[in-house]
This record gives sequence, C-alpha cells and structure tokens, in this order.
Amino acid sequence: MSDPTRTSQSTRHATGPAGAAARTPATAVAPTLRRPLAAAFRLLLSAAALAGLVLAALSTPSPAHLVASFTAQTALALALVSAWSAHRAWTGRHPVSPRVSGALLSYVSLAALLHHVLPHLLPAAPPTAFALPAAAPGATGTGALARALLLAVVPLAALADWLLLTAPRGFRLRHVWQWPAYPLLYLCFALALPAATGAPSPHLATALAAALTACLLPLIALAIDQVRPSPRLHNNRISPTGISPLK
Repeated sequence: MSDPTRTSQSTRHATGPAGAAARTPATAVAPTLRRPLAAAFRLLLSAAALAGLVLAALSTPSPAHLVASFTAQTALALALVSAWSAHRAWTGRHPVSPRVSGALLSYVSLAALLHHVLPHLLPAAPPTAFALPAAAPGATGTGALARALLLAVVPLAALADWLLLTAPRGFRLRHVWQWPAYPLLYLCFALALPAATGAPSPHLATALAAALTACLLPLIALAIDQVRPSPRLHNNRISPTGISPLK
C-alpha cells in the first residue's frame, strides 16, 4: 500500500508539467472574468439612487420623515448593494445573491407602482408612508427631480440590470414568501405609528392594495425569471492574460 504522505511529498517536489500542475492552485487555473459594462451600469445605478436621496433630503422639511419613508429606505439599500455588485463585477467575483438583488428589485418596483398606479385606482386616498414626503413649498422643483430619479429612473434601471445583465433562473420559490416580509412589516408599522412617517394612516383599501402588490410582485418576478432568455454576458467580460503557467 502506498504512503499518502510520501506521494504528496513526491508530487510537491516533482518537476516538469506534472509538478507545475500539482503546485498550481485552483484559483490560478480558473480565469477571472471581469464584467466592466455591468460594473459601470451598476455604479451609475448606485449614483442615481444616491442623487435622488440627496435631492429628496434637500427638498423635504423633515429629514426624519424621509428616513422613515419606504422609498428612501429601499433606495439607500439598492444604492449600497449596487455599488458592491459593481465592485464584484469589476473584480470578477461571484455576483450578489439573487435573494438580495431580487428583493431590492421587488421593493423599488413596489414603491414605483404604488406611486404611479395607486392614485389612479384610488384618487381620494392620501399619500402613505410608502411615498416620499411632500416637498417644501420653495423646493418643488428639487422634489420633482428626486421623485423622477427614485420612482422612475432607479426602478427602470434596476429592471434593466436584472433583464440584461443578470443570468436567469436565480430566483427560487422560497423567495416568494421571504421578500414580502419587509413591506408587510413596514405596512404594519405605518398603520400603528403613522406620526413616525409623517403620512396619514393608510386607508383600508390602500393598505390592502399595497399588501397585495407586495405579495404578487415576487410571484411575477419568479415566473419571468424562469422563462426569460439568458443575456449574452460574455460580450462584456474581460479575462486577464497570464492567468496560470498551464497552457
């Protein structure tokens, strides 16, 4: 019977191609695939979200109410995760978990839908804590620009990132019941403590519409993710030369 220790030592001190292969770590053999296009796009997405937050902070009379806003919270989380995802794409690391990226996509989409669709369905309903606080009288232009960034540009950019720069079939069935947890808890918070958000307590119809949308969006995203084609990610990859001594 051969001695494993002796075999390992002989392999370690071997010369030639066999010795080089034995001494080369797996990370040196596998190429590092950088994605500069995805990195640049996600960095711009992060910058747009942060710019919208800064403009919203400059236009609102109460920064505390802005911090308590669902739209502001999700935009800040998306900005941080997008910046981290850009770094990982540029350095060739594994992408951010679909559980995290999918959750943020559903949250910013929820805020945008409630902002653009809910007033048409329920015209008499007052703004809720899911919306941004009203702008101060002298900062209506800044507030409008903040809303355009956070409730139109950022959600559409996050959707484009998912459809065009992310591999499909990353979402799982368990995400369908995990992702709505935060919006539903936030809805309970807004119903229990409306003064903390600076918005009126949501009407029953508004609360039901928000809860239903929060539960349906993950289902829709999961269904689309299972059938959408894979984007041509290799077109924006860079593989550095001189990866390993093995050819």
